[in-house]
Amino acid sequence: MDLTHIKQLIDVMASSDMAEMSFSQHGWTLRLTRHISGGASGDPAPPSTLPRTQPRTLGQSSPPSEPVAPVPPKSERRELLAPLFGIVHLRPAPDEPAFVQPGQTVEAGQTVCVIEAMKVFNAVVAERDGAVESVLVESGKEVEAGQPLIRFA
Repeated sequence: MDLTHIKQLIDVMASSDMAEMSFSQHGWTLRLTRHISGGASGDPAPPSTLPRTQPRTLGQSSPPSEPVAPVPPKSERRELLAPLFGIVHLRPAPDEPAFVQPGQTVEAGQTVCVIEAMKVFNAVVAERDGAVESVLVESGKEVEAGQPLIRFA
């Protein structure tokens, strides 16, 4: 993971409403968190710091960097990306219908799936109004932060 890649991940998080993002590649993990201001004075929370990377032993080469395609702004993106790593659930319960199906129209803020991470169920909501073109993941499978979940028409 190189500095350019890290900066791109920071930009992705900054252009979204994600509170936390984790990315792993070649044995390296980067975790970004956003601190939300909670004070009555309206002062912003102190900026978060990047976690330390894993130490390397002498003679160990750095992992090869892979080119990363720039992520379009949220307003131009046709795919809803996973905000965090975890297990995706496309239904509220096994015996209930899916949150969304291809061809269905959704409104901004509508729950489209849930991602379970560390025994916490995190609702993933549509970022804008639109029609679901396809669901790109299977229920019960692991998803990475930033992985496309749903494509909109």
